[in-house]
Amino acid sequence: MEKTHEYVKLSGRLDAGNAARTEQTLREGLAAGASHTIDADGLEYVSSAGLRVILRLMREFEGLRLVNVRPEVYEILDMTGFTQMLPVERRLREISVEGCELLGCGSNASVYRIDGETAVKVFGPGTAPEDILNEREKARLALILGLPTAISFEVVKVGGGYGSVFELLSAEPLSGIIANEPERFEECALIFASLLKKIHSTRETGGKLPGIKRGMLERAEALRPVLEAADADRLVSLISAVPDADTLVHGDYHPGNIMVQDGEALLIDMDTLSVGRPIFELGFIYNAFLGYYETDREAVKAFQGFDYETSKRFFERTLELYLGTNCPHKLKEVADKARLLGLTRLLARSRRLGLEAEEAGRAAAEHWRAALTELIRETDCADFDENELYITAERAALPEVLAFIEERAGADADPRELNRLFLAAEEVFVNIADYACPGKTVKVTALPAEGALKVVFEDGGPEFDPLKKQDPDVTLPAAERRPGGLGIFMAKRLTDGISYERRDGKNLLTLVKKLCGGERA
Repeated sequence: MEKTHEYVKLSGRLDAGNAARTEQTLREGLAAGASHTIDADGLEYVSSAGLRVILRLMREFEGLRLVNVRPEVYEILDMTGFTQMLPVERRLREISVEGCELLGCGSNASVYRIDGETAVKVFGPGTAPEDILNEREKARLALILGLPTAISFEVVKVGGGYGSVFELLSAEPLSGIIANEPERFEECALIFASLLKKIHSTRETGGKLPGIKRGMLERAEALRPVLEAADADRLVSLISAVPDADTLVHGDYHPGNIMVQDGEALLIDMDTLSVGRPIFELGFIYNAFLGYYETDREAVKAFQGFDYETSKRFFERTLELYLGTNCPHKLKEVADKARLLGLTRLLARSRRLGLEAEEAGRAAAEHWRAALTELIRETDCADFDENELYITAERAALPEVLAFIEERAGADADPRELNRLFLAAEEVFVNIADYACPGKTVKVTALPAEGALKVVFEDGGPEFDPLKKQDPDVTLPAAERRPGGLGIFMAKRLTDGISYERRDGKNLLTLVKKLCGGERA
């Protein structure tokens, strides 16, 4: 008997001849270790005397379990009811991936096709069977919550490590399709973005998953030695201010972890499944496509299977599809925040693994540190709101404003009512661009609510309430008309509600419009 990896390892025979001696040795080993686990990989025989030893140890050590039990020993334990009294795990099957097709790889695992029906995910050093079983439980939870997930049916030994076997039939990784079938680029982007939105719209309210923000805060704190004090404080503050959420976050979402089988996308890597705001996920996605390769663009091919330009284009298209907008201001806002969080993770990982010891690692770390510092100083908020648009107040930006409103209105909006809202929004935005704060940033918020859309224009111009201006007399003949005043008048008539507020030095003009037909107020 010897102690390895916090387990007590049992080998040879456990019978009447050595039961007392073995029991004493096991008791000492279990009492000294943090884990009440007996590794029975070398146990060849157990008699009734040996079973009595196990029974006494069960009563003394809560949570006792046996792992790596050989078939012949498992049969005895099962026959005598011991498998009903304590956790007993069969000895792991050993397989080889030599000559197998590599389907994809990540930072801590690689996926190989074993045969036409199964694949194995081989984990890196330090991954224990318990970690794999924990991933399996997360996959089961995800499946119950409605996510298309491939669940492992067996843990195996692969060389000196462990693997998890999946039934994938003719599945192929999304990364391989992107690399080998460029004509399917748009199809792949749609699959990738659609599954991502499904993940982020799925809630887990039972408290069974960790919050992802905690890990990001730990990474930010770990960067204090390499950031100026004010920048480190600000980074921690930015991450702390991101609201908690009970929606799912995959945590390692990239094309290599998505298998496509008969047109259906399946997730195969669930050990990082968490809950939190989507911006954390987008930060990890940024790294998978761009972050790791900012100083070495050739390296992306080894990980993703396609070149840097394809990777960059795929990330950008994913954002467009995920956010439902082509607005460059919105896309840049979210991409910059994703990069902020992505670089935080990269730099913390670099320090944790000591990658700066090599010249290339030092160069990459310095690049990430400088870029992260710049982003910290430029960013007011690390999160994003899909209902907000920041845009320059200029007439040329009007099409982007109207496209944003249309996206937030949804496909069920009555085209006639939406057109009336467009006219009102145009009048408001053009007035801001021409008079309130030309060339400055304007915030437009579009909030869907029960068949209506509330659009708020927020600018930093001088205080001005256009609603106080008297409505023009539209009954006067042309010769008696005075120019001006028709824009706000039209906005009043075309919407179901309009209001003005001065708050924190900003002008806020709100339009409310019912978009599902019916009489207007």
